[in-house]
Amino acid sequence: MITEIVFWFFAILTIGSACVVVFSRNMIYAVFSLLFTFFGVAGIYVLLNADFLAVTQIMIYIGGILVLLIFGIMITSNITGVDIKSGQTGKIQIFFAGIFSLIVIVGLIFIALTTKWYSAVPSAEVYSTIELIGKSLLTNYLLAFESASVLLLIAIIGAALIARRK
Repeated sequence: MITEIVFWFFAILTIGSACVVVFSRNMIYAVFSLLFTFFGVAGIYVLLNADFLAVTQIMIYIGGILVLLIFGIMITSNITGVDIKSGQTGKIQIFFAGIFSLIVIVGLIFIALTTKWYSAVPSAEVYSTIELIGKSLLTNYLLAFESASVLLLIAIIGAALIARRK
């Protein structure tokens, strides 16, 4: 019962703050609402016993990407002197966005109603996924893991060189 209440809290938090992200006309409000969206998703990961994904969600998305977005917005708004708010949206764009949204909603409802959902009996034993993911990354997927590390290092060096030229 408590698990369901916590799930619905995180679900409402995630959906509500995601709606604020989409409908907000102020970029700063949208980014701070994105913070609560990421926290809600991390909470749902915790409820699914996906502890590694929850910690990754917090460290990567909240700790890295969200801070980068906030600094990017704060720096670019001071440089350009332009108020960062969404401009006028044409009626034709709103019409097509509404049609597309309606198609997606109808499709999702159709999928939800026609899918044969699997319901597992929760076990009393809870195990950590971090050990399994760590062993997989350092044995089976070591080449891909190290290739991604080298690629990110090259991207950081390239970004630093581009930034220093000016």
